[in-house]
Amino acid sequence: MPNTGSSSNNLPATPEVGLPLWLLAELTYRCPLQCPYCSNPLDFAAQGQELSTEQWFRVMAEAREMGAAQLGFSGGEPLVRQDLAELIGEGRRLGYYTNLITSGIGLTEQKIAAFKEAGLDHIQISFQASDEQVNNLLAGSKKAFAQKLDMARAVKAHGYPMVLNFVTHRHNIDKIDRIIELCVALEADFVELATCQFYGWAHLNRVGLLPTRAQLERAERITNEYRAKLQAAGNPCKLIFVTPDYYEERPKACMNGWGSVFLTVTPDGTALPCHGARQLPVQFPNVREHSMQHIWYDSFGFNRFRGYDWMPEPCRSCDEKEKDFGGCRCQAFMLTGDASNADPVCAKSAEHGIILKAREDAEHAHQTIDELTFRNERNSRVIVRS
Repeated sequence: MPNTGSSSNNLPATPEVGLPLWLLAELTYRCPLQCPYCSNPLDFAAQGQELSTEQWFRVMAEAREMGAAQLGFSGGEPLVRQDLAELIGEGRRLGYYTNLITSGIGLTEQKIAAFKEAGLDHIQISFQASDEQVNNLLAGSKKAFAQKLDMARAVKAHGYPMVLNFVTHRHNIDKIDRIIELCVALEADFVELATCQFYGWAHLNRVGLLPTRAQLERAERITNEYRAKLQAAGNPCKLIFVTPDYYEERPKACMNGWGSVFLTVTPDGTALPCHGARQLPVQFPNVREHSMQHIWYDSFGFNRFRGYDWMPEPCRSCDEKEKDFGGCRCQAFMLTGDASNADPVCAKSAEHGIILKAREDAEHAHQTIDELTFRNERNSRVIVRS
């Protein structure tokens, strides 16, 4: 797509569209767990029929022809799809680097072997906590923690890099040292200590999940101490600490810019420029009705926030807009009601007080785990009706 027009600082109004390098296949919203910070939409129970195996094959082939190189399988829980090994095999045949993002529930040694044979490159297993009781309470399953431990070890035994993800929040972040110790004991190669980002169910439960600044600073300090210890011991484990947006003064360059490199296809075939965009008052195309070429280059949804001309002030005149692209459109919509607004995380935003108030509320929150709204079909249907 050619550049069109120019903005006041000579940046192109609509930069040349890049390639959809990263395809995320959200295969299903079904999941045996009920994590209260799930990024799935609140109304997932009301979404349409899942794409068939053949439809996913077409999506993968068209995206690959356009330049997509990395293919992630996620959900919900992708393991509930009986055709997962077939999808992995087709991804390998097409030349993708494939990544399975899973809770580990439903995984077996036999499936790991089958996925390996099909050509799967990478498996990431998520944990809820380092403590069995807290992990199982958040997951909604008494057997979840033990299953995750077994499958993490099995993934390592089958020659995959050990990649673990812990979503941290006010109920587990104070145990960051135990989390890291568990990861070291499991011989993890990469660990993502990802503090909650507040989308989907996490946004609904923000009061009960957002850690205090003191909790966050302590956790980051301890993580840095472990990094130094691991390096001194020659341990290759890499710790990645992700700070929540709510404690930043500048917004992230969300997805490296709207419709820049990332493309999500949801279980019913809706194509999105990021995980959370389905909630926006924007008409997004469906792969059942349109080619991936049309979706990426020509659809209204993927062009809505490309470039800079859509930006209001203060983003339009900001000398950092080519770094952060105005921040996250979903966050702007959730917090201000208008997806075109500056991301309130930014200190330059007129709505930054929303973020400051959230930080203040975190200092006084007393909500227990039991008081969170858990991600399950019953709660989703209640939300749809309300």
